[in-house]
Amino acid sequence: MAAQVVKIWSLINELNLLDHLSPRKAWYKHSSFCWSQNRLMTTSKRVQDRSKNKRIRGLEIATEKWKIFSKVKILMEILKNEPEMVIPVRSLNEYRRQINLPKPHKISDFIRKSPKLVELYKDQNGLLWCGMTQEAEDLLQEEERLLEEHSDKAAENVTRFLMMSVEKRLPLDKIAHFRRDFGLPLDFRTNWVHKYPDLFRVVKSKEEPEDEYLEIVRWNPKWAITELEKKVLGLIEAGDDHTPGLLSLPFPLKFPPEYKKVYRYGGKIEHFQKRAYLSPYADARELKAGSLEFDKRAVAVMHELLSFALEKRLVTDHLTHFRRELVMPQKLMRLLLKHFGIFYVSERGKRFSVFLTEAYEDSELIEKEPLVLWKEKVLSLSGYRGRKKNIQSFEDLSEIEDKDLFESDSETSKMSTEFEREEIMEGLEDASFADNEMAVGEVCSAYKDTKTS
Repeated sequence: MAAQVVKIWSLINELNLLDHLSPRKAWYKHSSFCWSQNRLMTTSKRVQDRSKNKRIRGLEIATEKWKIFSKVKILMEILKNEPEMVIPVRSLNEYRRQINLPKPHKISDFIRKSPKLVELYKDQNGLLWCGMTQEAEDLLQEEERLLEEHSDKAAENVTRFLMMSVEKRLPLDKIAHFRRDFGLPLDFRTNWVHKYPDLFRVVKSKEEPEDEYLEIVRWNPKWAITELEKKVLGLIEAGDDHTPGLLSLPFPLKFPPEYKKVYRYGGKIEHFQKRAYLSPYADARELKAGSLEFDKRAVAVMHELLSFALEKRLVTDHLTHFRRELVMPQKLMRLLLKHFGIFYVSERGKRFSVFLTEAYEDSELIEKEPLVLWKEKVLSLSGYRGRKKNIQSFEDLSEIEDKDLFESDSETSKMSTEFEREEIMEGLEDASFADNEMAVGEVCSAYKDTKTS
């Protein structure tokens, strides 16, 4: 009986306590909801979480395709650098980070997926070795020939890259990040940069003698013309007396096919397109950071750099290295996300890639240079497709875990510095916006000018 009385009194006290706490509980729930809602709107670390209807399925598939190629190509380059172009499979474990093959995946399983390019065999002691097939060796010889044929065009693009910089020179190590993107050979830093003494030269830094810079030898007015000008005006190059200045050419726009809200901001987009801007090759030191003219000129610089890339795609954290040299915004990611009709930012794994949307039709480049066709040939001979055998739809891509996705090439496979990662995340997370920066929660509002021009 006493036990029942104690139990009844315990229930009564518990009910009274709940009544006392219920207002506080409701307040806590409301506060938690507001906090979580606000946090979701301002600190999402995934670009694609913001709006699924702004995804471009074709470019997501293209991202996976190029990363698969990079993975296979790194293995081929490792083998190429070996004395007999063979290596014990267990020795490849030290290159796991370069290949970006996360554990617990086995190197041997990865190799077995591409028997037309690499093969496995055991020696008399039972040690497993890896080597390239004859077809793979022929492909590497073909690549060397194509790089040599592309060399003059690459030299022009590198020179124009230098011409866009404030001091007409750039750190050699920074340019090396774009070696494969621009179609530069493996000996870019040691030999290639000395092949064109009439265009550029390597110089030492006065402050840090161990730092090397590439600077132009002379200004070439014929090359001080953007790819957009060439396309719209039908030019191959400018005249000898050409001086870069204000431009008023609109950028080609290609919005995600599932995106249906563009019509609401058509007037703002048209206003942006009509605004004059300074050529990427003109001196931009006097432009005020955060101004409408500053931002549009930065769009033009990004458009030009992506036009130089073979795949019309670059890794965004490599671009952040050039903010000072190219007079670019501190929060470059916002600029790219803001103009989602011109650029498309894809996040697969831990890195962001930005595409020039006009250059693609679905997942295919519209115009393919010989080196791109060569990459596709290598890819066609590889059976490696990641954790999922066939990537047929965007839903398939969404199911792939970040840890199973592929990173960039071996030359740039070192993890980004904390500063670089913080800058990228800051561009996505910061809830306080200066000037005409975009709101994270709704990318389409990016075309709303907060200033009158």
